[in-house]
Amino acid sequence: MSAKKAIFITGGGSGIGRAIALRFAREGWFVGLGDIDSAGMAETARLIGTGFTYSHKFDVRDRAAWDVALDAFATAAGGRIDVLANNAGIPLGGSLAENTVEEIDRCIDINLKGVFWGAQAVLPYLQKTAPGSALINTASAAGIYGTGGASVYSATKFAVRGMTESLDAEWSEFGIKVASICPSFIETPLLDHTPNLASNESIRERVLAAGLELTGVDEVADAVWNAVHGDKLHWVVGKTARQIAFGARWMPGRVRARSRGMARPLGR
Repeated sequence: MSAKKAIFITGGGSGIGRAIALRFAREGWFVGLGDIDSAGMAETARLIGTGFTYSHKFDVRDRAAWDVALDAFATAAGGRIDVLANNAGIPLGGSLAENTVEEIDRCIDINLKGVFWGAQAVLPYLQKTAPGSALINTASAAGIYGTGGASVYSATKFAVRGMTESLDAEWSEFGIKVASICPSFIETPLLDHTPNLASNESIRERVLAAGLELTGVDEVADAVWNAVHGDKLHWVVGKTARQIAFGARWMPGRVRARSRGMARPLGR
């Protein structure tokens, strides 16, 4: 087994995934990238520039593809996987009544089932490198308190937090660390997408119109690094996320009133 630690990152072709890759590469780790975007992964690898990278194009919704991707990465990394950053995800906004069946299925399949498949597939590899190995799941501030106009997306992120807590208990006997990252709105290309098929307005436009702050991807990448080396279960990232977490715990009535009183939901 190689002495160089190895991390596999889904959604590694852009945004948070790319920032995580660059952060761990700077620390001397072997970095694996998983994405459906080959060009994006190639750019991430170019930015890393060390040669200690491996890219694998696959869809996180495909359980069998997970086994192929992780086996290939472990081989490239000298027989080890120390961390899986379960990061791939998509946004979905708009009222539940407006969301199509196809949109709902796709969001659940990628944001939730894809995370389950990754955790299930990586367990044997993390057992081999434990203690010290880790599963880091990207959740969201939308998984701390439900966001109006994003019921499906919020539900997937609540589920990721719940799964994280369950696996933290299940995998403690193996010495595997499990944690979630809960960022607010992050400065990534996802913000330039429309929240659903019925909307012509980008997520970025809605966030800025609401006066909310955008958090840099480097802050999220630092949180992932700290999660791998720290002891907290949930890592809340960004001013908005911290405010939501505080309010949901200590002032739930106020958070509920604010949520109800906000302007039109995302995607409308």
